[in-house]
Parts: sequence; structure tokens; C-alpha cells
Amino acid sequence: MQDDSVTTPSRRSGRQRNLNARATVAIAQRPWQQPRSRLAPVELLSTDELESIHLTSLRILEEIGIDFLSPAAREIVREAGGTTLPGSERVHLDRRLVESLVAKAPPSFQLHARNPERSLQVGGGSTFFCCVASPPNCQGLGQPRHPGTLPDFRTFLKLGQQLNIIHAFGGYPVEPSEINARVRHLLCLADLASMTDKVFHAYALGRERILDAIEIVKIVRGIDEERLAREPSFFTVVNSSSPLRYDKPMLEGAIEMARRNQPVAYTPFTLAGAMAPITLAGALAQQNAEVLAGVAFSQMVRPGTPCLYGAYTSNVDMRSGAPAFGTPEYAKTTLISGQLARRYRLPYRASNGNAANGPDAQSVYESAMSLWSAMLAQSNLMMHAAGWLEGGLCSSFEKLVIDAEMLQMIAAFMEPTPITEETLALDAIRDVGPGGHFFGTPHTLARYESAFYVPMLSDWSNYGRWQEGGAQDAFTRAGEIARRLIDSYEPPPLAPDRADALADFVARRTAEGGAPAD
Repeated sequence: MQDDSVTTPSRRSGRQRNLNARATVAIAQRPWQQPRSRLAPVELLSTDELESIHLTSLRILEEIGIDFLSPAAREIVREAGGTTLPGSERVHLDRRLVESLVAKAPPSFQLHARNPERSLQVGGGSTFFCCVASPPNCQGLGQPRHPGTLPDFRTFLKLGQQLNIIHAFGGYPVEPSEINARVRHLLCLADLASMTDKVFHAYALGRERILDAIEIVKIVRGIDEERLAREPSFFTVVNSSSPLRYDKPMLEGAIEMARRNQPVAYTPFTLAGAMAPITLAGALAQQNAEVLAGVAFSQMVRPGTPCLYGAYTSNVDMRSGAPAFGTPEYAKTTLISGQLARRYRLPYRASNGNAANGPDAQSVYESAMSLWSAMLAQSNLMMHAAGWLEGGLCSSFEKLVIDAEMLQMIAAFMEPTPITEETLALDAIRDVGPGGHFFGTPHTLARYESAFYVPMLSDWSNYGRWQEGGAQDAFTRAGEIARRLIDSYEPPPLAPDRADALADFVARRTAEGGAPAD
């Protein structure tokens, strides 16, 4: 299932001299490690203001209700004590019922990768970064914007596997549009499970796709159903169809996940002024109601099943109606959503969003707003952390590398600053004295190789040396790094019996027709 044609000879020939000139320069990556926030989270709202959002959300679920478009889901709600009416898709949830159910979700849990060294802690101050997911289009590496294909998808997997700062795959880095939707998930999940050894996400688009994902995870990890329930091994995102509705496929996928104790990040996509009130307070109250309804629903299926508080509330450009990301409003709702997640003792999912049409300055400064607000909100899962453009309509190889540099810098920033007798360097200061320098001191020579962050992408040479090296901008350098990482990719080991079992399963399910298309 692996596609080996990463770059064509014609694409490579025009830049071969530059590649050769830089081939001996190592790509500076930090070791694979989950960042852990050591900063106090930013509390943008007072306790009273936060409580007013909470109470308004409960009133929404009690008085207005929320539509569950699955009869099976409504029956689960009815049996758990919620209110349903014959012939209606609306459910009403008593505030005491909601609060008691949400309290059953664990504050932290572990996600088990097929490579144990890639397993992830979710919650408890740790965070992990996911590759871009779900765009229908992609661009980069010499190709203009175009609909995604399976070779594009596999090239993104190679790059994401090679980048240490990418801890997980939050979906398909680009949709392979030429593959029939009935079997697309089988090919893509099999590639995620075999071409990478990191945790991955499966789309909750109906029960069949989740059941197939469960079997694929069990095969590549070599575990049974009972152990899967003890060791959550993949995750999904369930988006509400705002305002105040969960669609049938999402609910069916959530049911199968909860039955097996696999985590769901309930994430409304609420755009203030469009699918939510134009005021941030109103949009957050609606978002919170939708998240609470989802988390409570998972606990109805299986008490104690892991859930994440997901937030994606931003605003629209009221001049055009287009979504906007990386805005001050988006940063505010990200921070406040983090407060709400902590109030409910739930792990928190945020995202790196931008609305730029290419990997330009706008894409970077909007992503910087998104990334820092998410980190200061103590997000535990960062979806679309690297590679996202156009509000999710396009993924970019160069932007993936640019974002990876920013993520590495954030991870380095989050590391503690040791204050000891040695680091205070009193003896070195005494030896140098006034007017000297520290370049050649034993204190410096013992530490210079690891004292500071070493960039993967940034060029710190002076203007003359930069010109002599070809005057390459960050976009060009990002493309070169991406190509080198892709060209050096090697599949992570997978036991032959598991690889054969995976191929047999995909072949059988494909012959059976896969999953329903709608």
C-alpha cells in the first residue's frame, strides 16, 4: 500500500545542486517528547463570569434542548433519564443529570501507540501535536493547489512520521479524493497503521468506519477487545452540527467508541455570527452546551469512558461571511474554553487555525495567535498543529515544516530554566570580570553545544553569507527540508504476521463493499 514515488526526477533536477550543497547539513530536530506546560494557565474570565456561561449552557440543554438525529442515541438518552418526545429528534437534559454524567469522565488517560515509545499522555499538563487533517486540497513541493490524491496522502504520512514534533495524526493530512468513499477509510487507516508508528485518529462517520478502525488497531497492536478497552489506542473527533444538533453518523461512531472505552473529543464548530450568536459569550454558551451534551452522552453509553473538551469557536468576516481564524476573538475563545475544560476536569482539545491562502506571513502570524493561545490555555491535544491553510481547505508541505519549527520553539520555551549554583555562573563571572567576554571560558565550552535552541528552519547567518548560500527564504528552505525528510523516510517495523493480517482484513472489507457512502 506504500507509494514510493515521492518526487519525480523532473521536479528534483532543477534543485539538485542546492540539495547537494546542503546535504551535509543535519536537520535540527528535538528528540521525540511530549511537551509539558509549566506555566499557570491564563484565566481570562472571573469565576463568576465562567459560572454564568456554565449555567446558561445548562439552561440551553434543559429549556431548549438539542437534536440527536439517531433513534438509537435518543433511546440511550431516554434510558439514562433524559427527556425525549415521540416523533421528535429533540432531547432535553436535566442539569443535575448532565453534571453527574460529565463528572464520570476521567481527567487524564493514556493513548497507546503500536510503538510503545510513541504512546501519549492525555491531560495532566501534557500536550501533543497532530498533523494537519481533512483538507480536500493540498499544495507544495513544486505542485500548485490541487485535489488531494493517495500519493499526496502517503507523502504527508512520510513527512509527519519523520518530524519528531508531530506526535500523532489527527485524521487524513489530505483527503485522497480519487478513492471511493466506501473504501477510502480502509486504505487510509491501513496506511496510518503501517506507514507510521504514532497514535492516529479515525473519523466517526457511522458505526462501520469506527468498527473497521477498531479491527485495524487491534491487528497492528496485536491485542484483543478486552485489552483494547483497558488501553485506549486511537481517538476520534465528534463535531456537533451547530447550532444544537448531533448528526446520526457522528452519534453512531461515538456509541461504538464509548462501548470500547476509546476517547472522543467533542468539538462544536461554532462561528460567531453564523452558526452561533455574534457575541463571544453567547457563542461560548452554545459551544459549552453542545460539548456537555456530547460528553454526557458518552457516559450514558459507558460510564468512565475518556472524553475531551473540544473547542473551535471563531468568528466570521461579516463583510463576506468567510470564516476567520487566528483572530483576537479566536484567541479569546480558546483561552476561555480552556477555563471551561478545567472546570469540568476534562482534557482539552484546541487547534492551530489560519485563513491564509498560502504559507505566507499571514499564515504564520495567525498560526502564532492560535498556537500561543492554545498553549496558554493548557490544551492537551492540538489538532491541525502543522500544515493547515485556507481555514482547513488546503494542506501544505512547506507550512507543515514552518509550523514544526514554531512547535519546536514552543516546546523549548516550555522547558524549565534550571537555577543552580552552576547555572548562576558566579565563578565564570568572577573569572571574566568587567569588560571581558565568555566565548572561551570553560563554563561556556562545556555547554555551548546544548545551551540554546538550534533551529530546524531559521537561517541565522548574516546577509552576506545568506546571499552566498542562494538567498533562500523560509518557504524555499522549508520545501528543501520537507524533501530531505521524505526522501530519507523508512517505514517503521511491523511484524510480518500483523502486516499480512492487516492486508487480508483490508482486502476482505473492500470486497464486501466497505462502509455506506452516506
